[in-house]
Amino acid sequence: MQDPLEFEQPIKDVEKKIEDLKKFSEQMDVDLSGSIDELRKQLDVLKREIYNKLTPWQRVQLARNPGRPDTMDMIGTFVEKFQELHGDRFFGDDPAIICGTGVIGGHKVMFIGQRKGKNTKERLRCNFGSPHPEGYRKALRKMKLAEKFHLPVVCLINTPGAYPGIGAEERGQAHAIAENIFEMSRLRTPVMCLVIGEGGSGGALGIGVGDRLGIMENAYFSVISPEGCAAILWKSSDKAPRAAEVLKLTPKDLIALGIFDDIVPEPLGGAHTNPSAAMETIKQYIVKTLDELKAVPIDQLVERRYQKYRHIGMFIEEQQARVGAVPGKAQGDVVLPTPGEIAAAEMGEGQAVEEEEDVKQGKDE
Repeated sequence: MQDPLEFEQPIKDVEKKIEDLKKFSEQMDVDLSGSIDELRKQLDVLKREIYNKLTPWQRVQLARNPGRPDTMDMIGTFVEKFQELHGDRFFGDDPAIICGTGVIGGHKVMFIGQRKGKNTKERLRCNFGSPHPEGYRKALRKMKLAEKFHLPVVCLINTPGAYPGIGAEERGQAHAIAENIFEMSRLRTPVMCLVIGEGGSGGALGIGVGDRLGIMENAYFSVISPEGCAAILWKSSDKAPRAAEVLKLTPKDLIALGIFDDIVPEPLGGAHTNPSAAMETIKQYIVKTLDELKAVPIDQLVERRYQKYRHIGMFIEEQQARVGAVPGKAQGDVVLPTPGEIAAAEMGEGQAVEEEEDVKQGKDE
């Protein structure tokens, strides 16, 4: 059993007290049900206080919990008639990405997921969830196959990042990821992506372009790991908690930034505390999303997908400068103007130019 995280220790302390009282009650044949019930109430309150106020770094720690249900758990639980497909026809078969056809809630799909492995042997074989170029090329070949047979594509993302080793770079890691992003943006079949744990850098983007992007409540999605960011900015990985805050990698931040569409809830304490309930929620989300996407004409779907990614990260800096500071905001806050404010600012500038022209004409006359 995994040791509790630092912020989870108070919960484990109360759980231990409950277990000790139950054992004592059985050994001494004493009725302590009242005390045990009281401790259980305290435990429930404590869990809600802790897990409803998680910091970004604490959420990253939960996302990395090895007990969380992973891609292989989900395949075994709710993907029926799964048939794995191997190889990229160029170099080899990367076990860090698994591809195959299957049925989810009556929908025939092409299933693509990243896997880390359950034990040391599997983790070494899967490179701890960091795919090589052949993994991304394999995924793209299967996506193209899905397009040919009009199968929706379901991608499960869970990687700390693509493998950055020399061999991967020699075999075209950056090109493989870039090609996947390009091809997925115009794939003529519904594509949905769900981050179930870590969504790290280009490793996540390589299978992370879709019509609908979802993320688990205790997962994260970021351009770099908090430790990597801290090492670059502050020259120390000890600043990872601070980096997790500034990276805006939590589900709520990603929704607010317009990058993700949905947050999939987890059991209190994280998906690892009740894997079966978490996977049932994931299955329902996938089925509901596929129902919605398959109802949209393919031309409209592809255009909407393109526009979605076209507008991510757009900032109207020139108009923001014209509007100026917003009253009531502390200095240093970044405030983007609303379309109404931008229009008002441009209209005011236009009126000022017209008035200046009128004054000049009056002087000439």
